[in-house]
Amino acid sequence: MSLPNNMTMTIRTQLAAVKKRIADYAEKYGRKADSVHLLAVSKGQPIEKIEAAFQAGQPDFGENYLQEALSKIDRLAHKAITWHFIGPVQSNKTRKIAEHFAWVHSVDNKKIATRLNDQRPSHLPPLNICIEVNVSNESSKSGVRAEEVLPLARYCMGLPNIKLRGLMTIPAPQKDFAAQRQSFHALFLLWQRLREQGCELDTLSMGMSDDFEAAIAEGSTLVRIGTAIFGSRA
Repeated sequence: MSLPNNMTMTIRTQLAAVKKRIADYAEKYGRKADSVHLLAVSKGQPIEKIEAAFQAGQPDFGENYLQEALSKIDRLAHKAITWHFIGPVQSNKTRKIAEHFAWVHSVDNKKIATRLNDQRPSHLPPLNICIEVNVSNESSKSGVRAEEVLPLARYCMGLPNIKLRGLMTIPAPQKDFAAQRQSFHALFLLWQRLREQGCELDTLSMGMSDDFEAAIAEGSTLVRIGTAIFGSRA
């Protein structure tokens, strides 16, 4: 089933609007427009909307739920899509994640890192990973605390089939712009500290629909946007 032409045009328009906002925020905070990449969060969205965004020039898509994602990956295998897993990683799902994704943004312990490394097929390039950091220290959220990041980073760097690219966070929701910036600034400082200690990191995965301006202001290199592109989830 294909999308009606008006819905395809809506996704194209909304995607272009999001990309313009990203470029405008980058310029506002003294950064290059191409220094911030867009990850289109496609969880809960139908295949047809993903295809429309891909045809409009969006190559990277993020999924939270493995079974839903595997169906999409299979049906869209003919497209040169880069798939990112952005949800919590459970031990019993690492094999399928290692086999089908190019990126995992939510690694938060050595066991998961080891399983992803060991289960990455040898014919594929190393799996790109980010360490998820719980910058708000919320007991209900996954992610490591700041003091645990460096040991985990060094461990991951020693695994041959994964490539540590950076850090990711989902801070506690804040309506105040200054408070949003403060949370993201904490991750930026941590990311810089790791780089100074020899970790070759190039990715700061932070910022979603409600706070990505603050994330870009604080150095985000990748923002995760869904509803603003696709509309409400099914």
